[in-house]
Amino acid sequence: MKDIPRFLAGFKNFQRTYFCDGSTFFADLKRGQTPKVLVIACSDSRVDPAILTGCEPGDMFVVRNVANLVPPYEKTPGNHGVSAAVEYAVRVLGVEHVIVLGHSCCGGIQALMHPQKEKLGEFIAPWVRIAEPALREVNEKLSDKDFHLRQHACEKAAVLVSLENLLTFPWVFERVMRGEMHLHGWYFDLERGELLSYLPETGSFEPLVARCETKPAP
Repeated sequence: MKDIPRFLAGFKNFQRTYFCDGSTFFADLKRGQTPKVLVIACSDSRVDPAILTGCEPGDMFVVRNVANLVPPYEKTPGNHGVSAAVEYAVRVLGVEHVIVLGHSCCGGIQALMHPQKEKLGEFIAPWVRIAEPALREVNEKLSDKDFHLRQHACEKAAVLVSLENLLTFPWVFERVMRGEMHLHGWYFDLERGELLSYLPETGSFEPLVARCETKPAP
């Protein structure tokens, strides 16, 4: 298996950068973390938010799950992993920005749109149903469009569902209303290589970082 030796070699590079040759990078980090940004991203191996944004250790507090979903606030018995992470980031770390980062070609959204085809197990199906409002909206407005367009629309609408669900947490709502924290909906189009952001004033996702233009070969 080639992956494990490659991972170990990668850790050695990390070690050389941050711990060897007199580096003091982790001197402060070992005493605690003070990130100002919470990123809620998908578990998809292609969309690591730290890699996408070129972040250093300690720059962002990250929660990753299938389809970058946030459930609504509830106190029912259960293991509320995402809610616990959001609570820690907001109430303990005091983050100033929360980014929900969606992406194209999302397997979780595909599972939501075609549960029979994807042959979901016992945990995925109920989880992705958090985004059912997004699917209903797409089916109502874009029923005559091709699947590719509808999937992109559903991926973006699911980001908005998560943003709405964040506001059901009272301590998130209070900090947003006081202007102490800001919510952002981002969408990484991995087919086009561009980053979009939701703009409430236009009701659409607009480029934050547009796709790079390919230069013609000489």
